[in-house]
Amino acid sequence: MRELIEVIAKALVDNPDEVKVLEVEGEVTSVIELRVAKSDLGKVIGKEGRTARAMRTLLTAASTKLKKRAVLEIIE
Repeated sequence: MRELIEVIAKALVDNPDEVKVLEVEGEVTSVIELRVAKSDLGKVIGKEGRTARAMRTLLTAASTKLKKRAVLEIIE
């Protein structure tokens, strides 16, 4: 799931080298932390949060298929 978010984020931003994805696994839920350059933050979030919502939807679908729960956190 970490790789999925990393590929999507690198495709969206101008500075793909600054994309950092960290997965923190808990007992029930995995938290995926996404960090991008300040200038790319708007591209990852999108208008009215649509891009971020779409990424979260894809992550939820992928994690459901693996019978897990995952949450995407976009870190500034």
